[in-house]
Amino acid sequence: MTRAAREFTTWYVEEPRDFDGPPFLHIEADSSGVTVVSPLLPKEFDQRQRNAAVKIMLARLISQIRPQRLIAWYYTPMALQFTEALEPDRCVYDNMDELSAFAGAPNGIAQMERRLMSRCHVVYVGGHSLYEAKRKRHGNIHVFPSSVDSAHFRQARFVESEAADQSSIPHPRIGFFGVIDERMDLKLVAELAALRPEWHLVMIGPTAKIDPETLPRAANIHWLGCKDYASLPRYLAGWDVGFMPFAINDATRYISPTKTPEFLAAGVPLVSTPIKDVVRPYGERGDVEIAADANSFAGKIDFLLHRPRSPWLASVDAHLSRMSWDETWAGMRQHLDVVTPDNSEMAEARSV
Repeated sequence: MTRAAREFTTWYVEEPRDFDGPPFLHIEADSSGVTVVSPLLPKEFDQRQRNAAVKIMLARLISQIRPQRLIAWYYTPMALQFTEALEPDRCVYDNMDELSAFAGAPNGIAQMERRLMSRCHVVYVGGHSLYEAKRKRHGNIHVFPSSVDSAHFRQARFVESEAADQSSIPHPRIGFFGVIDERMDLKLVAELAALRPEWHLVMIGPTAKIDPETLPRAANIHWLGCKDYASLPRYLAGWDVGFMPFAINDATRYISPTKTPEFLAAGVPLVSTPIKDVVRPYGERGDVEIAADANSFAGKIDFLLHRPRSPWLASVDAHLSRMSWDETWAGMRQHLDVVTPDNSEMAEARSV
């Protein structure tokens, strides 16, 4: 959306949040150029009241903006609950994950997705496995795997000052960053920590949809909590190897982890469980090592701790040189043009 904001006025509507007071939209201009719209609703509202309130407030906002052409860009089909009355000039579904497979998925999300796809002019999916699963469900569907802000994560290769809450953790450090939820194999984390007590597992990210009390505890497992995006390179700079201990389950069947190329851009060697969109292309290229259990993880990490990095980095950098969010947006933008009857009209579009 930050790329879209360079040529469109871009409003990003967040999920509604609870609020002690009457419904209203909190609107804030982000430094990226995106305007963030946060619906704030009384906590006592039921789902019907929440949808009705957001529908009214968004309709009022759009009437005030009065866009020449309106592009409705959906990241979740559940947003149809309060936008179905919209009549956008173009409708986009940006399907990054199989949301219906996640823990706590809303009832009816699969049916809502079918309704959304029937309305959309173009569908983007976040990985090859998701594309294979859905390519027959829409006539204009395109795959855009996770890209990477290489310049941001490459900072990790040159950082000199340690993150304060990591500096006292001994090496070797094996690191993970991301949401810690039902997609993580906590048993694998515990087994790896027990198998190599001299290694220290550094875990960064918020805990969601699982009880924090279920997280494995050991002297060599360090749960550092959530960190902001800007500070991530300082943490990755202090890791000897990265690991992605994803569980193999319904929630991970179609994921294409954004963090994969981010680890690589940071220059951190990486081991992952056999997630399809990691195996292909990263595992096949030798950019990422693949392991299925704690013993295999230990062997692969041992290998990476002693492998010379220069040849690997050269291969990684060659791969990443063909990836950027700018190129991703350019590709998406091109498909928007294709579904527009008069391409010259797209130049007049002023809202996403």
